[in-house]
Amino acid sequence: MIRVRARTNRRRGLDKLHRDVLVAMDEALAAADPARIIRKHLRLDGQTLRADKLRFPLKDFRRIFVIGGGKASGYMAEEVEKLVGDWITRGLVIIPDYLRPRPQGRRIKYHAATHPIPARKGMAGVLAMLDLVGNVSRDDMVIVLLSGGASALMPLPAQGMSLKDEARVTALLLKSGANIEEINTVRKHLSQVKGGRLAARLYPATVLSLIISDVVGDRIDAIASGPTAPDPTTYYDAKQVLQKYHLWQRIPNRARKVITDGLAGSIPDTPKGRDKAFRQVRNLIVGNNRESCLAAAEAMTKAGYRTQTLSIQITGEARKAGRVFGAIARDIRDNALPFTPPWALVAGGETTVTVRGKGKGGRNQELVLAAATKINGSDGVVVGSFATDGIEGQTNAAGALADGTTVMRGLKLGMYPEQYLRNNDSYHYFSKLKDLVITGPTGTNVNDITILAARR
Repeated sequence: MIRVRARTNRRRGLDKLHRDVLVAMDEALAAADPARIIRKHLRLDGQTLRADKLRFPLKDFRRIFVIGGGKASGYMAEEVEKLVGDWITRGLVIIPDYLRPRPQGRRIKYHAATHPIPARKGMAGVLAMLDLVGNVSRDDMVIVLLSGGASALMPLPAQGMSLKDEARVTALLLKSGANIEEINTVRKHLSQVKGGRLAARLYPATVLSLIISDVVGDRIDAIASGPTAPDPTTYYDAKQVLQKYHLWQRIPNRARKVITDGLAGSIPDTPKGRDKAFRQVRNLIVGNNRESCLAAAEAMTKAGYRTQTLSIQITGEARKAGRVFGAIARDIRDNALPFTPPWALVAGGETTVTVRGKGKGGRNQELVLAAATKINGSDGVVVGSFATDGIEGQTNAAGALADGTTVMRGLKLGMYPEQYLRNNDSYHYFSKLKDLVITGPTGTNVNDITILAARR
């Protein structure tokens, strides 16, 4: 269960406008609480497990296993064990090694691994998981719990590749500006479990995958790289992504050979929609960005703002999105366009950052810094944005807050926002102003949320 609150590292000086945005962030996190989500969508009626409209008579199964991975998977599994209890035979779920408090259970074990770059701990967890379900049959059921982060937490490189190769490809993609669907298109074709290949290993057991989405548009094949979903992408698509971001010649030779062999037909592509692997698989999205955006909007409405949820599909370069958000916020405050304040806008999605500098930061911090340049000098405006997993890049922040004084306060400290943007160093900018949004690791992940608020 999530026990965190959004706060800044500023000790004082937060007015009602800032506090209202932080409270809305809290409500967004509460809506993304994995335990709450599981309780909403899963229940046990006598001997029947109900997952929304799906029904599973548990007495029909010889054994029931629980496996999975992701930032939210630990607290999902903890709640599943509370609900299903002694029906579970055994389980193993891979969680981030930084997650606190650690989930607890009797029948489900929790294996810690690294994120965002895959490492040996994650591969050891995947091998243990596959060993657990290695002899499943038609009489067995496997509950798979997936959320954002599973792509890194569950590495098992394709035959002929090393884990070091997989980690190198991941690191290059994360800095390239590629979106999550593109990144996972490549990951799926360099893995033994992603892109529906886990489902193939679980056949012919009955599989119920409960999924918390961190992908804009909730594409099941892209969330966690789709280990139990048919994969519509191909080796050709993977190569196209790598070429688009000028990475084809930079990835390790063994990774390039896997894709080349796949293109030549020497190794099979990921399983597609009509593959028998999916006959007994049911994939169910139980949590996503939409619910958190609606919760944030409701909180702003209760605080006295006329509120609109603008979009839940915001993508693109973070700084470009930030400048647009800043311009909208300023128009609301200064020109009553398109709305008359007090007004709030909520938006969700996940932007990207093409890393060219040597600074420290993340997409939300960069978005907010870009927005600050647009609202400079405008009183009564706040733009806040944060990652619901509580982690931005290699920082301890989830995001940041900016207002009309952000740029001027920075200049007094000798900081020029455009210079910090060029160096991808938004973290140090907001750290010095004490305007970082801090939650700590939340144990969930439903993309990012941006809130604009303006008063008269």
